[in-house]
Amino acid sequence: MHLVELDLLRTGMLLGFILIFAGIAVIFFSVLATALKQGEAGGEYGGAVVIGPIPIVFGSSERAVKIAVLGALVLMAFAVALILMMYYMSRGVMARPPF
Repeated sequence: MHLVELDLLRTGMLLGFILIFAGIAVIFFSVLATALKQGEAGGEYGGAVVIGPIPIVFGSSERAVKIAVLGALVLMAFAVALILMMYYMSRGVMARPPF
């Protein structure tokens, strides 16, 4: 492996750990904020499960579903960009990522 490939691998792993930690922190603080809210009972929820190219979106209200669809589209676009980047890097077309 070349030194550039090792640096890219380490950077990718570090970015993955940071994103996982950030996701756990967001979930923790949102649950904490919901628990500390007084007066208003209930709330909205929504989510998306992406199986291959097919997203399955659910939610308790139209607003929550719209946010979940937007989040799913952003994540799918990010995944496609990463896949294309890895493909071009493996073929030698792109020596380094463009960012």
